[in-house]
Amino acid sequence: MHLVQQILFIILAAAAIYIFAKKVREMRRNILLGRDEDLNDNKGQRWKNMILLALGQKKMFKRPVPAILHLFVYAGFVIINAEILEIFLDGTLGMHRLFAPMLGGLYAFLIGFFEILAALVLIGCAIFLVRRNVLKVKRLNMKELNGWPREDANLILITEIILMALFLTMNTADQSLQKLGAEHYTPTCPFWITSNFTGMFAGLSAGTLVAIERSCWWLHIIGVFAFLNYLPYSKHFHILLAFPNAYYSKLMPQGEVKNMPEIQNEVLYMMEPDKAPPAPAEPAEHKNFGAKDVTDLSWKNLLDAYSCTECGRCTSVCPANLTGKKLSPRKIMMDTRDRLEEVGKNINANKEFKPDGKQLINDYITVEELRACTTCQACVEECPVMIDPLSIIMQLRRSLVMDDSNAPQEWNLMFGNIENNMAPWKFSPDDRDAWVNG
Repeated sequence: MHLVQQILFIILAAAAIYIFAKKVREMRRNILLGRDEDLNDNKGQRWKNMILLALGQKKMFKRPVPAILHLFVYAGFVIINAEILEIFLDGTLGMHRLFAPMLGGLYAFLIGFFEILAALVLIGCAIFLVRRNVLKVKRLNMKELNGWPREDANLILITEIILMALFLTMNTADQSLQKLGAEHYTPTCPFWITSNFTGMFAGLSAGTLVAIERSCWWLHIIGVFAFLNYLPYSKHFHILLAFPNAYYSKLMPQGEVKNMPEIQNEVLYMMEPDKAPPAPAEPAEHKNFGAKDVTDLSWKNLLDAYSCTECGRCTSVCPANLTGKKLSPRKIMMDTRDRLEEVGKNINANKEFKPDGKQLINDYITVEELRACTTCQACVEECPVMIDPLSIIMQLRRSLVMDDSNAPQEWNLMFGNIENNMAPWKFSPDDRDAWVNG
């Protein structure tokens, strides 16, 4: 019987790891469809950002209550998964609590600590469900979350509650079997939480307890493998991507915008024609200014899209959104990710990208949304994992203005004044200086 369970476990584990790795490779390929961008400078600051922002969740604590709850869920879930190593080895080797004889009293201490974390995760997830579905916190119930995004959030919270409940029930049954002296159930010191609940199984036979313990063990590990393969299809993949995203976040001062060398050179050549290079023998192929689709964005923009937690902190501080305009920085990131996934599926089906007549602008993100942005940086400042929606908005807006000549009349008047008068106002430099003469 143990041999059959070993074989089943090895097959299950191998299949789960293979499917997960295959999807992660696809996501990596999708991210690398973006333009190249060198973000390898100042490694010391980048490591500091990763430790403080991704691991330490520094920005989360601007809102203490959800931050503490999130810390319980995040820390608990990550640390508890350290026990997966023992479960994995037990399943592979056909053992039970492999590390218990090696660690002695320390083993019970560790499991007890994991049990406290499991209880905190369970409580935290329950409160998050109430916040979303009963209290209906505004930023968690906006229209861009209708449908799958809302179901995804609820499903992942319910899954975590079930996994923690299985873990605690498994340990309770295990403690009861230890008291009965059941074969294969290594005696340990009492676990901190579950040893107090063995009374719920009082009167049950050893066979029934073994069935409960084994069922919870199998359901727990199957749930973990299922969760692993669900992550890449969920916003909760930020659990992994928050680390590289924080590492590669921009180190420029807030408000500094990346200029386009091509445009700077055009202005330079207009002002100083002698510095212009010789005209090429053949006209160069037109290069897009800004971005129309996901492949025109940088790989970091696409990593941002996959890293989005859909928490809505960016949208909740966006002045355009707060005044009733259609712009939602969270929706910008969700639309970018949806379009990138669509492009990836196109490549999977055709071995290469086959034009589908769609693009990010208009088909996913409207001109009205892009024009509403005030470039105030509030969304960038608020994001706990250093996502930069403004970078995407700016590149899409550049494409509208510079490639499509699509700008409001007020903007065009300003552009004309800058071109003719070197300033946004309809006065020449001489007229603007006339005030000094009284």
